Amino acid sequence: MKRILSIFCLLGSHLISAQQATDSARPAALSEKNELKYNLNESGSHFFKVTFLNQTWLRLNQSNPGSTVVSDPKDNTFDIGLRRTRMQLYGQINDHVLVYFQFGMNNFNFQNGFPSFNTAGTPSNRKVQAFFHDAVAEYRVWKNKDYLKIGGGLTIVNGLSRFSQPGVSSILSMDVPVFAQATVDQTDEFARKLSVYARGQVGPIDYRFAVSDPFPIQTSGAVPPALGPNASFALKGHHKQFQGLLLYQFFDKESHQTPGYLTGTYLGKKKIFNLEAGFITQKNATWHTGETPADTVYQNLNLWSVAAFLDMPTNRATGTAISAYLGYFNLDYGKNYLRYNGIMNPATGTTRPIGGLGGTQGNAFPMFGTGSVIYSQLGYLCRQDLLGSAGTLMPYAQAQVNNFDRINGSMGVYSLGLNWLLKGHMSKLTLDYQNRPYFQALPSGQLNAEGRRGQWVLQYQVFI
Repeated sequence: MKRILSIFCLLGSHLISAQQATDSARPAALSEKNELKYNLNESGSHFFKVTFLNQTWLRLNQSNPGSTVVSDPKDNTFDIGLRRTRMQLYGQINDHVLVYFQFGMNNFNFQNGFPSFNTAGTPSNRKVQAFFHDAVAEYRVWKNKDYLKIGGGLTIVNGLSRFSQPGVSSILSMDVPVFAQATVDQTDEFARKLSVYARGQVGPIDYRFAVSDPFPIQTSGAVPPALGPNASFALKGHHKQFQGLLLYQFFDKESHQTPGYLTGTYLGKKKIFNLEAGFITQKNATWHTGETPADTVYQNLNLWSVAAFLDMPTNRATGTAISAYLGYFNLDYGKNYLRYNGIMNPATGTTRPIGGLGGTQGNAFPMFGTGSVIYSQLGYLCRQDLLGSAGTLMPYAQAQVNNFDRINGSMGVYSLGLNWLLKGHMSKLTLDYQNRPYFQALPSGQLNAEGRRGQWVLQYQVFI
């Protein structure tokens, strides 16, 4: 045994020495390279690039009352999951043409493929997860100018707000405000739509307008709700969706490279202050019963928002910075529309259904609804040498206050968190605490708040 250990120790010392020799001989430029990019011309203006993102969650959740996990009642759950695992492949292949692809999976934890999340009769399969999020080709009309770009394909180019098309590798908080991805996995594919669009930057104005071909709700992978007195997405008819977003940029311009995606925080690298306004509209998108159950009433989808975004250094010498967002969202899905959602829900069922609504178990809360939402977030980047070579910290807070027609009173969801930026967004740990309400249904169909629950999440993100 001692001889075997001696051999391993000797081998290890040789490997370490060889690695040190290799590192010392490696060119400085190569050792500092932090992107996978292949230049197609000498200047690098034509290129192809690959990125990888993985976000791992360790989570402790207080379940909503009545929650079950694989038919076993659970007041609390602990789970491990992959919130996002993605790869991007994109490039400016000549002066005018950009191609962009994104492939990956989302919300992968122990109950993926569990039967309750499949349409009746569909076999469960935990291996069926990864899919193309984006597949886009885009034409830049003027060489080296961002005045007008025309594109099409499966894309996240959206209206409504910056958080309807978030760059998830750079977000301030542990997760994005998903309510802003207003039709996510209902009539789109994880917020992506088959669209043609025009986008660009002219002076301080950043704009994007799109015409989208929404998916029928029948293809969402879940059994659609039955036609009833409250609005749900219609099972009959098909109409195009129109959307747009305008940003007025007072200082630095935001990146305009990838189609749609907007940065969460620049970590003090830019001085950004924007005002924004956006909308989404679709004819006869939802339906409900009228004065009698035999009557069917169709309603248009009309969503709009206004917001301000601030992200800038406070002291360039020390590297401190502030990031803030405040937005108002006016959301009209139709009469009393309400949808629960729980991010990577750790529960699989409930013994306490709420007013005919689905997915009310686990960490779910009413995330989407007809009414209004005020959303805000605030973060502060500490000095760059706060932890020496171990990086720095960025605490944050976020609040989402909903006033939905079907809920009596306002509803608040609040989060506090701390980012440990080991290497910026490329390697970071985030600890997040979220506090949310849970509800009971009244005979009228309205919902009343009954109490509150919390969830702790530790996320590790690696991005290159």
